Amino acid sequence: NPEEERSPGFMLPLGIMSTKMVLRGETLELECIAEGLPTPAILWQKDGGRLPSGRTGFHNFNKTLKISDVNEDDAGDYRCTATNKLGSEQHIIKVTVKAAPFWISAPRNLILAPNETGILTCRVSGKPKPKINWFVNGRPIEDAYEDNGPKIEEDTVILTNVQSGSSAVYQCNASNEFGYLMANAFVSVLAEPPRVLTLPNQVYRVIMNNPVLLHCASFGSPIPTITWFKDDQTNIKNGDPYVIHENGTLEIIVAQPLHSGKYTCTATNNLGFKENHVFLEVKEPTRILTQPKYILVQRGMSALFECKVKHDNTLVPTMTWLKDNGELPDDQRFEVGDESLIIRDVTDDDAGTYTCIINTILDQDSASAMLTVVEATPTPTIVLEKPDSPTDLELTDQMERSVQLTWIPGDENNSPIQKFLIEYMDLLHQPGVWVNLTEVAGTSTTAQLQLSPYVYYTFRVRAQNEVGYSDPSDPSAQYRTNPSAPDENPTNVKGAGTEPGNLVISWRPLTGFQSNGPGLEYKVQWRQKDVEDDWTSKNVVNVSQLIVSGTPTYVPYEIKVQAFNDYGNGPEPAVVIGFSGEDLPLSAPDNVQVTVPNSKLAKVQWEPVSNPSVRGELKGYRV
Repeated sequence: NPEEERSPGFMLPLGIMSTKMVLRGETLELECIAEGLPTPAILWQKDGGRLPSGRTGFHNFNKTLKISDVNEDDAGDYRCTATNKLGSEQHIIKVTVKAAPFWISAPRNLILAPNETGILTCRVSGKPKPKINWFVNGRPIEDAYEDNGPKIEEDTVILTNVQSGSSAVYQCNASNEFGYLMANAFVSVLAEPPRVLTLPNQVYRVIMNNPVLLHCASFGSPIPTITWFKDDQTNIKNGDPYVIHENGTLEIIVAQPLHSGKYTCTATNNLGFKENHVFLEVKEPTRILTQPKYILVQRGMSALFECKVKHDNTLVPTMTWLKDNGELPDDQRFEVGDESLIIRDVTDDDAGTYTCIINTILDQDSASAMLTVVEATPTPTIVLEKPDSPTDLELTDQMERSVQLTWIPGDENNSPIQKFLIEYMDLLHQPGVWVNLTEVAGTSTTAQLQLSPYVYYTFRVRAQNEVGYSDPSDPSAQYRTNPSAPDENPTNVKGAGTEPGNLVISWRPLTGFQSNGPGLEYKVQWRQKDVEDDWTSKNVVNVSQLIVSGTPTYVPYEIKVQAFNDYGNGPEPAVVIGFSGEDLPLSAPDNVQVTVPNSKLAKVQWEPVSNPSVRGELKGYRV
């Protein structure tokens, strides 16, 4: 009946505004009960914000709003609106959130050495703000000390110049009208020389390129300072590749073979010194080099899966074969070898996925391949093709002048691989140019490469069978060798004059690859043979000859040319003999005589000129 319809009105709470207090962590429950016809719909809102998702629930046809686990952000004005077709009515509930004391950080136990300073903090929050009281061994801190007591700054106690025998239990009490908190902190005043708690001579083992933690747990008062050494001499600093943690643990972020060795940690304070030794062994990763390949086999024939493995020679690998992720059938037709699985007299039930798993105590690798069984068919024609490219190039055993390159061969495509060609590019001196480095047999998957200093190497590998070479593999990671002094000197050193009074010293210069480092120069030395004792020298750069002026005419000189760079000198050079420039002879032969034995013959004789008068290499006499 239209005369009975009424606009909304609130039965509870009364009026347009009410208040509600709730404690932090409890559940806030607000209720709005409205009357009217039609029955009003209730809508809840928070002024200036949203109702918290995940903690908000509506009950009793939206009449009740519940917010669980209340925090300070939930305080504010909550508006409930009752609406029907005749209008709407609103009521605001002002919610305040109070809190019993709760911890931000409780005081922690302290171990102090005599004369040290320690700080205890008792960080709490609550609403109203809690009051903090300190106690020592159960007595108020103000009563426990007559003079020279600790300094108190609200939530902090500062203990200065502590003395032996002053160990105590400090208590923090934080309270407001809604509750209190109490926490104990033990302050021990000790004078203890360092002790290393980590067991001595522990051996840590890790797979290359993984992180490793070397521990040095210690105790002492004052707190000991931890220092690490490698191989009894190298003082390890905090920085790549090492991280020294606050608790004394040494972390090697990416372990490499060169990090293997003996590590010593020392714990030091003003009362003494203690050391401990541990050992690190960085192992080569376990890898499957030749993975099992997909096999299509005729029923009744044999199937061979190969699984060739490379592993660190100090680790003992264990190989396991699975079929469809379960154990192999208990059947004598399945023969497990060191690096293979043979299935004889294959049946239809043998089809499936076969997995080779290689395990060591530190790591594992696995690879799978499918076996498909078919009816016998005529023998297909075999097509020979060049091999596929090798993959997964990896550099290990990284040394100053050598590195080990490992790869996984590609498919040989019905023609056995005869050899692998290893090429390198020098990104520093000849970027873009690939140079042949070495060859290894087709059965190998590793090569030990001899390197030169000051080269930015990257490597690639080609496989060769009787058809030809494969396409090159993807390049390896870059490997930079450190600079060093030159290993060799210029070749083809010569000395010869081009005119009277000079000596031209020439040589074949070193290539950038041979330079071994930046700042390549040549030290050119010369002295007159059997006349001068001291060498004259001059350093030159980017040239292949030096002209010496003011030399006597055609005399022998001892000459040597030595290479050097920013990292030192090359080997002692060999001495070469050269001659300064020639000049015209000073005199003609004397005592020329002619005799005529007959009408067809004349004999001419003379005395040879002296060697000094020739002033050059005597080529002969013109008659």
